[in-house]
Amino acid sequence: MSIWFDVARATAALNILLLAVLLSVWGRNYLDLRSKHALGLMVFALLLLLENAVALYIYLLDPTLSVWFSSAVPAIAWRGMMSLHVLETVGIGFLVWITMD
Repeated sequence: MSIWFDVARATAALNILLLAVLLSVWGRNYLDLRSKHALGLMVFALLLLLENAVALYIYLLDPTLSVWFSSAVPAIAWRGMMSLHVLETVGIGFLVWITMD
């Protein structure tokens, strides 16, 4: 199994945790303020969380795709996919930092 595969899986899992934090904060803000801005942030976090949950499901649990991703995908493709997951984690981490500040 490639290191790129492991990094992509780990960052997808970390993204889910970070997005759950954002979803809870923005959800509380929406319940308190009833603003469209808070609702928009909540929908954004929910959709991104679902995207990462599907990616993690494919990487870990899907009987066909998890085997294919772990063995047959070339390293260059994994570097690209891993880069996207890492960049997404950096962006979400920044959102968590400014939200919690």
